[in-house]
Amino acid sequence: MEQIQWQDFSKVQLCVGTVIAAEAFPQAHKPAYKLTLDFGEHGTKKSSAQITELYTIEELIGKQVVAVINFPDKQIGPFMSECLVTGFYNQHGQVCLAVPDGSVPNGARLA
Repeated sequence: MEQIQWQDFSKVQLCVGTVIAAEAFPQAHKPAYKLTLDFGEHGTKKSSAQITELYTIEELIGKQVVAVINFPDKQIGPFMSECLVTGFYNQHGQVCLAVPDGSVPNGARLA
């Protein structure tokens, strides 16, 4: 495993955002949703997330998630993704979102 320096990790802005909108993304190669997230002082950002197997659109609205907000924008088909929503693959290869254990302010950075 390659080691990184603390200064490398400190460049990654992992912040909490609340999903304020979610919709199907039928043009994606793999099943995905288009999400709009509120990151407080960092504004709103959009992301594509392959999380359709474990989450419905309805249960995503209002959910707080952890995302990287300082990657460059990435074109995903006809959609421009502005952040990377994080998660972990479970034993079935489905993505489980990385979420805070309690409510925290939108835009809070991982400590």
